[in-house]
Amino acid sequence: MQDHYAFSDTAFEAQFKAGTFPAELFTHEAHFRLAWIHIHRYGVVQAEENIVQQLQDYVAHLGATDKFNMTLTVAAIKAVAHFKAKANHTRFKDFITAFPRLQTHFKELLAQHYQKVNYTSEEAKRVFVESDVMGF
Repeated sequence: MQDHYAFSDTAFEAQFKAGTFPAELFTHEAHFRLAWIHIHRYGVVQAEENIVQQLQDYVAHLGATDKFNMTLTVAAIKAVAHFKAKANHTRFKDFITAFPRLQTHFKELLAQHYQKVNYTSEEAKRVFVESDVMGF
């Protein structure tokens, strides 16, 4: 398998939820795809709940709980929701092509929302830290 696109949205979502999605395929882009799928199917609020829980379970299964960051996870979901609302793409590939900054300049996007808050702090890893500059 070369990348997450080898999986349909349904298979990707199901395997991630079950903790069987190949870790080497869960890239930065795949994280955004998971958010896009959940927002598309369940709405933003439920997507946040689903992804936070599933991602915590996934990293625990992999023995990589230190990789989880609540603030970055929720901010990524909110960013995907923001851009998803701007265009009605029915395929993630079209969406990420239309909004490549999510993939290539995500930290710059975050810098527009966080100035004084360290979104990589221990607190930000445990709980969602609200933006101190501009909401999502």
